[in-house]
Amino acid sequence: MAFPSQAQERFDADDMPSRWAYTTDFDQTVPTDDAWWRSFGDAMLDSLIAIGIDRNYDIAMAARRIEIARQGVRRAQAAYYPSVTANAGWTRARSSGAVVSPEIDASTSSYFGLGIDMNWEIDLFGKITARTRQEKASFKASRAQYAAMAVSITSKIASAYMRLRTLQGEKAVLQEHISSQKRVVEITEARFEAGISSMLDVAQAKTTYLSTEASITTLNTDIATAINTIGVLTGMFPEQIHAMLDTPRELPDFHQIVAVGVPMELLRRRPDVVEAEYALAADAAALGIAKKDFLPTLSIAGSIGTQAHDAGDLFSDRSFTYSIAPTLSWTVFDGMARKAAVVSAREQMQVGIDNYNLTLLTAVQEVDNAMSQYVNSLHYIDLIEQVVEQAQKSFELSIDLYKKGLSSFINVSDAQIARLQYADELVSARGAALSALINLYQALGGGWSVEK
Repeated sequence: MAFPSQAQERFDADDMPSRWAYTTDFDQTVPTDDAWWRSFGDAMLDSLIAIGIDRNYDIAMAARRIEIARQGVRRAQAAYYPSVTANAGWTRARSSGAVVSPEIDASTSSYFGLGIDMNWEIDLFGKITARTRQEKASFKASRAQYAAMAVSITSKIASAYMRLRTLQGEKAVLQEHISSQKRVVEITEARFEAGISSMLDVAQAKTTYLSTEASITTLNTDIATAINTIGVLTGMFPEQIHAMLDTPRELPDFHQIVAVGVPMELLRRRPDVVEAEYALAADAAALGIAKKDFLPTLSIAGSIGTQAHDAGDLFSDRSFTYSIAPTLSWTVFDGMARKAAVVSAREQMQVGIDNYNLTLLTAVQEVDNAMSQYVNSLHYIDLIEQVVEQAQKSFELSIDLYKKGLSSFINVSDAQIARLQYADELVSARGAALSALINLYQALGGGWSVEK
């Protein structure tokens, strides 16, 4: 089966773009390996991420996979040394005499035995070295997996935290508007009692007021869900995490200049790119192992021991035994199994190349998308702030005209709804900008360094 030529090669520096598509408001410097979340200046977020790194179960499992891979390297390196087995036992055996002649009686024997057996595969053609190289690449890939998991979890904690503060901010907006709408209800009731407006105005004012108050219950549910999400990410039970987060806080500043670096820096910074590279190295080593199966294997087997009928004679000169057997074995025919293994390993390496290329392309795309999202969210906030300002003026003018009897209450009602809608949208937009900023940090690798 033929493959496209680009599937056979990895991207290199010449293939990578020299700059990002979006560079506005970004500092084109080499990214530093720092705790990016500290740029928000929120001590509670810092604490939550510290707890998450220490207690999150996904991170804990990734750390255990590192140790499993480390032991895999040691297991592969152990093949450089001989394996030695000590044995001790007693044997009783009966041999048939009829095998030789019908007239010969069966014979029995019993003896004690002590011994040491040794087997040693000599790494004459580098097969053990290739296995060790494969395990080392897998170990380095597991470290990159841990870093990738840490980036993911810290980003999830930060995103969930920003969503919580956004929801609490939206609740504060609702509570502020409920107070304003209650005053409008009082105005309509006073005008109705004075006989200068109808009961319709009162009903419309109460409808707006009560619907806003009802929205609080939905927000309370969303807030509880957000807090519980943070609890799972930080390995804490609901009662513990609610005590920490029930008190609302202001959203952090979303105006930041991010050092995004240049596209080639993703090769060093993003753990998933590093992981894909080491996974490819492991696949290449596996191909080398498959090829070396065509070569002979040199091994040495030996034993030394003692055997005697009586235990007291085990250490006499006549009881000692030994053997040594150097063996050069070479599989001549195996039904084409080794050839199939080589083809399979080669295709697996091609899968690794494709995965590396796709990971790199995806990384570049994610950074460009995140930069676009962040820049546009800042522009959107600027516009929404102006809309909120105009909505406030519209409300003030409508209520003033209504009090003077120069406008119907429907204008006041519409102005109230629009004012609340855009004020809520402004809080939501600020939270979205923070989420976009977190996505950008995550796309850039999250400040986690993976040694190569």
